[in-house]
Amino acid sequence: MELKHVANPIEEAGATEQVLSNLFYGWGYNFYRRENQLRADDLLIRGKLSDLLGESRAHLAALEATFRREHLPPPSREHPFPNPSAVTQAQALHRLQQDIEQFETTVRTAAVPEMDRIHQRHRDEAGTLQALVSIDGAMVQAVLSLRSAISGIADAAAATAEVPELLRQSGFKDLWERRQAALSAIGE
Repeated sequence: MELKHVANPIEEAGATEQVLSNLFYGWGYNFYRRENQLRADDLLIRGKLSDLLGESRAHLAALEATFRREHLPPPSREHPFPNPSAVTQAQALHRLQQDIEQFETTVRTAAVPEMDRIHQRHRDEAGTLQALVSIDGAMVQAVLSLRSAISGIADAAAATAEVPELLRQSGFKDLWERRQAALSAIGE
């Protein structure tokens, strides 16, 4: 995934505009700085990742609801207890949704480098944020593939058989560990 770079008009400003820019920096925040753009891109990408994972989870929830409606009817005198294999299948679908929800929560609540003057002066904040955006972009590709594979599954039995392997093959955990390693380099 390639991100579009937008030129900052303040960087090539005249003398008056540079004074205005310095006043703006004096307040401690400028959303036109490269680091802030990268921080915003990272938030945007993680929001999209979370949405894609939510779509995958919603598809599995729909499969589970259909399965429960077809195979787990309300108890009756003829069938007072549910079919144990159907209960197992429904529980497996629910656990898959929880696994995806855990990924979704992890992505949505992930840490980013804080906007700190010490870090800006002594650390390569822009380089770290660029690495995070790059890794997050790779995660978008992985999650897009995962979502399209999950949305192509039409029944509960296929979902419980295929989704755990799809989660392993997506490479999401490896990419997430790379992201954590990039963030831990800041703390050193």
